[in-house]
Amino acid sequence: MNEVEINDKKSIFLKHPYPKHFMKKSLLIVALIACGLKGFAQDDIDNIIQGSVKDAEYLMKGYTAPLLKAFGTTLNQGWYNTGAAHKVAGFDLTFTTSLAYFKSEDLTYYVDNSKMTNLQLVDASNTPTNGYVPTAVGAATPTPRYRVVQNGVTSYVNGPVGVLSDVGLKVLPSPMVQVGFGLPKGTDLKVRFIPEFNIGDKIKFNTFGLGVMHDIKQWIPGIKNLPFDLSGFVGYTKLKLDVGLDDADATKRGILESNAWSVQAIASKKLSVLTVYASVGYNAAKTGLAMKGTYTFTNGNIKDPISINETANGFRATGGLRLKLAVITFHADYTLQKYNTLTAGFGINIR
Repeated sequence: MNEVEINDKKSIFLKHPYPKHFMKKSLLIVALIACGLKGFAQDDIDNIIQGSVKDAEYLMKGYTAPLLKAFGTTLNQGWYNTGAAHKVAGFDLTFTTSLAYFKSEDLTYYVDNSKMTNLQLVDASNTPTNGYVPTAVGAATPTPRYRVVQNGVTSYVNGPVGVLSDVGLKVLPSPMVQVGFGLPKGTDLKVRFIPEFNIGDKIKFNTFGLGVMHDIKQWIPGIKNLPFDLSGFVGYTKLKLDVGLDDADATKRGILESNAWSVQAIASKKLSVLTVYASVGYNAAKTGLAMKGTYTFTNGNIKDPISINETANGFRATGGLRLKLAVITFHADYTLQKYNTLTAGFGINIR
């Protein structure tokens, strides 16, 4: 069997048309919006994977998993900075940024060669071997190396390495803006809404979220007159990013969509201009990365070739402080959860 050395350091995902455009223009555009990352600049090298969707999807799922999970987790942040509901017709406008921290186990993922068809992870001597390789949030070294067998010819290519490390980030930032309205019976309605807008010629982005906070202490005999606030909260956020992948074909698109739910109990105590607050609850988030359209590969046409989903569910506990000066508020809190998160922000709060 003939062997060919492909001697460059570019990602195997980016050598084939669909992995290249998908990783570069979809996942990394999301990262660019969320945390200022730069996309890969790569050339096309056709037929490296012979249209092997199974191999590409397997590797991409492991590579992107921590980023997608953390992305969904951050959507459940920043909903509140007190357990006290507004008075009727009260109002707040709040801006927050959340930083989700990655753990050491998020830096690599395990590649099992038995789960791939055309690709095999190899060691320094080009011997196939299972092992750990960098995720998108991992290190820039070492570079994983894969053997590709195509039409009786064996070649070797390099896989992707960490992206966040290139800009020195160990966290995933996520900004958010929302408004809150006071309703009767100690109820707040909270709304997050960014109508669809274009970023450049190829990117569409929108966000919608709805939350309800209700004073539950008023319904509990024996504690409703005690000097602290206690509320229940439920919130939902949906974010969608739609990226054009082909200048000549508008039907070829990369889609990132995240849906996040959170149910929490919030307690707070006001001490002059300072409010101390804490909460416990449960998060559920699902984030998907998909490639839409019909693409031509060596093995023929393939419709909607890539679809990856990751979930980030689990219990959470938050503690924080808010400072209110007249109608201006500043707050910060820290959440213990799957991806521990620091959130800080400011806003205008009336009644």
